[in-house]
Amino acid sequence: MALVLHSGSGNKNAFKALIAAEYCGVKVELTKNFEMGVSNKTPEFIKMNPLGKVPVLETPDGAVFESNAIARYVARSKGDNLLWGGSLIEYARVEQWMDFGATEVDPNIARWLYPRLGYMPYNAQSEEFGIAGLKRALEALNTHLASNTFLVGHSVTLADIVMTCNLYHGFARILTKTFTSEFPHVERYFWTMVNQPNFKKVIGDFKQAEVVPPVQKKAAPAKPKEAKKEAPKAAPKPAEVEAPEEEAPKPKPKNPLDLLPPSKMVLDDWKRLYSNTKSNFHDVAVKGFWEMYDPEGYSLWFCDYKYQEENTVSYVTLNKVGGFLQRMDLCRKYAFGKMLVIGSEAPFKVKGLWLFRGQDIPEFVMNEVYDMELYEWTKVDLSDEAQKKRVEAMIEDLEPFEGQALLDAKCFK
Repeated sequence: MALVLHSGSGNKNAFKALIAAEYCGVKVELTKNFEMGVSNKTPEFIKMNPLGKVPVLETPDGAVFESNAIARYVARSKGDNLLWGGSLIEYARVEQWMDFGATEVDPNIARWLYPRLGYMPYNAQSEEFGIAGLKRALEALNTHLASNTFLVGHSVTLADIVMTCNLYHGFARILTKTFTSEFPHVERYFWTMVNQPNFKKVIGDFKQAEVVPPVQKKAAPAKPKEAKKEAPKAAPKPAEVEAPEEEAPKPKPKNPLDLLPPSKMVLDDWKRLYSNTKSNFHDVAVKGFWEMYDPEGYSLWFCDYKYQEENTVSYVTLNKVGGFLQRMDLCRKYAFGKMLVIGSEAPFKVKGLWLFRGQDIPEFVMNEVYDMELYEWTKVDLSDEAQKKRVEAMIEDLEPFEGQALLDAKCFK
């Protein structure tokens, strides 16, 4: 009998077991057409969990409820995985962070979010208590993640799966960029996790909340019915006033970059030249770039990752850069970029070169791509011959770069 998970498809607590199953290669079937409030009230479900709570895992040996217990069961179903760490102390720390998420993160997000969604009565004092508790928890998590890519060890463990799922509803529904920017290492960690392939298979694409949900208004009490009064005689009707026409929908505002004076540089022509040049790259593509480049319509920027000492695992560093480039997709029309991962051994260095429309980094990119704050940005001074040579080396993936081998070079075009 396959393991059967009784839950709706969007339940963040069910995600824990489903993601663990992806890492372990365990088959877990999600029940079809599960309807909260109906499916979990049937006699069959109540036998599995007397409280009717979701999720519940049905196994050949009986049912298991409570999401962390279910995730533990799935993770232990196959012994040849590192979800529990590689030693006794790592096993203890996996359990430690799972408990931390269950007692410090999840309840405080719920205290803030659920009353605003109308799931429980709103109380301002209780909300303040929840926000203060959440900030305290995220500060502790941020401090730990300042020197750690993962919660335990150097790869994903069950602690990361559970913590990410505990943060999931917060990031999706109420933790806006303004709030989470106070905890940059938590931000980096969360986005690294949700962009791991095994997470994405379960969670799918993810978008952070843009606004805090408003407090639900209480329904006004029904007015008592008044005794029916005899209607007065109708007064003569005034002349009918024609209702004003409905205002036409306003056109979508243009991106400010589209309002800049025309540039002699056609970005797509440069991208085409870069992609199609297969030989003699310096003389054809690099030389062609300078012939096309318009310093009045575009600007060049170097970026250096602020936390290079964190880049201790090659594939994690590469995933970090890949996730950044995915999130930069919103500015593809206005930008070209090169991201280099440098070094033959840890810690690896992440450095980049970006071409942006206009003289500044676009404001909408700074606001919407959280990774931007994780880099130091420096505008290129083309009057400095050394900086110009550095631009050429980054476009060309010249190796060695600044005395070191290239682990990888990625292009955004």
